[in-house]
Amino acid sequence: MQVRELNVPDAFEFTPRTFPDARGVFVSPFQGEAFTKAVGHPLTVAQSNHSQSRKGAIRGLHFADVPPGQAKYVYCPQGALLDFVVDLRVGSPTFGQWDAVRLDPVDFRAVYVPEGVGHGFVALEDDTVISYLCSTGYNPGAEHGINPLDANLALPWEPGLPAVLSEKDEAAPSLAEALATGLLPQYADCVAHYEKLRTATA
Repeated sequence: MQVRELNVPDAFEFTPRTFPDARGVFVSPFQGEAFTKAVGHPLTVAQSNHSQSRKGAIRGLHFADVPPGQAKYVYCPQGALLDFVVDLRVGSPTFGQWDAVRLDPVDFRAVYVPEGVGHGFVALEDDTVISYLCSTGYNPGAEHGINPLDANLALPWEPGLPAVLSEKDEAAPSLAEALATGLLPQYADCVAHYEKLRTATA
């Protein structure tokens, strides 16, 4: 398993070995030992999510209140997508910065999105599937979003590909609006939460 920290600190890309043969291919997109070594604590899986999207569909940018937040480990078993992580942690040295990783069933890369970091993606093909392992269950009262088309973020949502958004994501506030209203997580709270997770397994 190859591991690379993304431009948003505490977010990681994982690339597993694949084992093709005459029958097809075998791969382990999530490996607990490699994850714990990179992140510093195991991933608690409270819920798994699966979504299927048409080409051009954008889901996100989503995040949850910290603590406890919701960390995600995501990969794409079908189709292809461009996955985004955005630092929404107020006070972070990289606040407002983002990184992107192409996920598909060729390399089976996966992305770990820590608590407090925004996540979203755009489907590059019809019938694109994304699978999530989530550290906490869905809590609608603690779930929030940033408008993925926020011009100040300037995320490259595949130029020329008509965007398809939910009404909720389209109506989400810009990053500046979310910052002004106190909606965003605090970097200090996120760091304290990460340290608590590491200490609990030390």
